Amino acid sequence: MTHPSTSIQTRREFLGTGLALIGFGATVPSFVDKLAWAIGSPDDAPLTASKPGVPEERVLVIVQLAGGNDGLNTVVPFEDDVYYKSRPRIAIAKKDVLRLDARVGLHPSAADLKRLFDDAKLAIVQGVGYPNPNRSHFTSTDIWETASPDGREHRGWIGRYFDCSCKGADPCPPENAIALSPTAPLALQGDRFQPIAFNDPQSLEWQGGRDPNLAAAHDALNKPGAAASPHDPLAFLERVAMDAQVSAEKIRRAAAGPSPVEYPRLPFAQALRGVARLVAANLPTRVYYVSLGGFDTHSDQKGRHERLLEGFGSAIRAFLADLEKTGHLDRVLVMTFSEFGRRVAENGAGGTDHGQAAPLFVFGKKIKPGLFGTHSDLRELREGDVPFTTDFRQVYATVLDGWLRADSKAILGATFSRLSFV
Repeated sequence: MTHPSTSIQTRREFLGTGLALIGFGATVPSFVDKLAWAIGSPDDAPLTASKPGVPEERVLVIVQLAGGNDGLNTVVPFEDDVYYKSRPRIAIAKKDVLRLDARVGLHPSAADLKRLFDDAKLAIVQGVGYPNPNRSHFTSTDIWETASPDGREHRGWIGRYFDCSCKGADPCPPENAIALSPTAPLALQGDRFQPIAFNDPQSLEWQGGRDPNLAAAHDALNKPGAAASPHDPLAFLERVAMDAQVSAEKIRRAAAGPSPVEYPRLPFAQALRGVARLVAANLPTRVYYVSLGGFDTHSDQKGRHERLLEGFGSAIRAFLADLEKTGHLDRVLVMTFSEFGRRVAENGAGGTDHGQAAPLFVFGKKIKPGLFGTHSDLRELREGDVPFTTDFRQVYATVLDGWLRADSKAILGATFSRLSFV
């Protein structure tokens, strides 16, 4: 087979074109315009951090609670008078708290989270934050996603994990990380690694990009009787073009598969359902990323926060039940984060403003459940905010070292003490 041009001579030159092989159709134009390589290609297997068809590979699911979750009304310090004096309208009544120990408990709408806690599938890390906190949504989210409070690092912490995993070789295939979002979050982006991102897996399809060589390769590849010549300098491009179509089809079919449990009819829950289907299909994906928004509760917080926590808990519980039924729960860990917590005192609109530290959740069957870290002392506030007692990079180090079996120091740039939930 011949091509109209042989200007792309090597795999590395092709990587340099930065053109999408898998993208969205016209109805969903926001798919991140990055490469998507073959799932299970034998030529790429040595480059991946995991291999298809190997169910024992561990998976991390990152859940962003976007907007700044109010930690004090999530994990409630029901024995703290300062809490009740600071929140005369929105505080959770002591009698309604779902108690976790003698001092703190969960919001009453988080009954599904309490069930997971009682079933030893939930660890709660208290007082998580970072030095010199920033109350900007964008800046603080960037700090969490880069694990860089001083702003010196511009790559995502998971992106750096994949950069390190594939050091000395071509970049890891993008399907090693999948974000169920319109664009790839910064957390997943590295110098040499770029993930796949999509809202709807059923919209995945072949795109030739802007280079006519790619379109020509695709068209030639699909002619009747077409076959790649091993002597053709663009033979690798032919394989990649075909494998890209196979990858898209495999993702579509996996995501469309039936679920063994019923999920809530919420977009976040349906996103988790898609993740469960992809995990059950044994894709080589090591990290999934899902976001739940709405936590910027400056006004009318009481009802809004209640609905958010109820929906979050029911979706997570269904997701874990799904994984358990398909035999994959042992290899999946779910970790949440939110860019910051809320201020201790309620505002005049019945809500709370941007704060500092807050708890985060870790779910799974192989974790050590319970409460970790210490709940911040509300008598010793920092500018009216809950001060952090656990550096978020300790959580990352624990996940990297203990779950993903990586070198957290190489990725985070320093050594952070690990927590014992893994």
